Amino acid sequence: MKINIACPSTGLQKVIEIDDEKRLQNLYERRMAQEIDGAVLGDEFAGYVMRITGGNDKQGFPMRQGILTNTRVRLLMHKGHKGYRQRRAGERKRKSIRGCIVGQDIAVLNLAVVKIGDEQIAGLTDDSVP
Repeated sequence: MKINIACPSTGLQKVIEIDDEKRLQNLYERRMAQEIDGAVLGDEFAGYVMRITGGNDKQGFPMRQGILTNTRVRLLMHKGHKGYRQRRAGERKRKSIRGCIVGQDIAVLNLAVVKIGDEQIAGLTDDSVP
């Protein structure tokens, strides 16, 4: 699983790849907007607190807040819904999206740093982009 970590205070982001199923077990069954300890991802992230902000499954369907399942569902979407662009006035369309619970078929998980730990991480907290 790829983990995309963003640090809003510095404006940087970093992508890491985790293949160890034992470390990924700590992420499963967590919901979007839940905060996790950075030590779950590795020793270099110890002391950091991160929030789950979203992700995509292996087929590219995005996670959506408020849908309490870890599977894919089909919602009837209209103007103003995230993940849908209206083509004609009044048009509605049934679209597939993922629930907000992290499961084993997630390909990319997006995290945002809420609290920075003691040590700097190269490419994430050591520099700043205006």
